Amino acid sequence: MRNNGTVEQSKGMTREELLALPAAVDLDTGNRALGLGRSKGYALAKRDEYPCKVQRLGKAYRVVTADLLDLLGLAA
Repeated sequence: MRNNGTVEQSKGMTREELLALPAAVDLDTGNRALGLGRSKGYALAKRDEYPCKVQRLGKAYRVVTADLLDLLGLAA
């Protein structure tokens, strides 16, 4: 707990948060869903070794939500 009495948010995502994601999410959101740190997630994406499909749009990476949910066993 923090000193002001609020509970610190966990790094992971709930099932409800995962199922409410749009068709593609930024890499930071994908990292959070998978429990990856920012540096590790970007390094995996750069080496094309991210655990699910990632698209590169300019300098940005987007994680395909359907692949992310499938990897986590939440596919419809």
